[in-house]
Amino acid sequence: MTLKIHIDDSAAPYEQIRAQISEQARSGALPVGHRLPTVRGLAESLGLAANTVAKAYRALETDGVIETRGRNGTLIAAAGSAAEREAALAAQAYAERVRRLGLTESDALAAVGDALRAAYGAG
Repeated sequence: MTLKIHIDDSAAPYEQIRAQISEQARSGALPVGHRLPTVRGLAESLGLAANTVAKAYRALETDGVIETRGRNGTLIAAAGSAAEREAALAAQAYAERVRRLGLTESDALAAVGDALRAAYGAG
């Protein structure tokens, strides 16, 4: 696992950790079951506070990317299916909400496109 934290980046260090681990898990660079370093170990190797890494790990666990098994460590989760399921539920809730608000399908899609570009940093 290779992580690079850029201090001059606009994204907070914990968000950089979360995004990089998530992308490496999604791409298969970190295979299912791969054991991640301990919070303290990763914090030390990156020169960050342990709380920063712990915050990233909590976010990754909430996203379904990793799972913590107590003394057995923190591992890449069995599948992206948990994240995909959560995304589908969020999309369904969004679709219902914008329909109730009276937005057209094209307006709703445009709003999603804008939000995704903002979230992923694309122009």
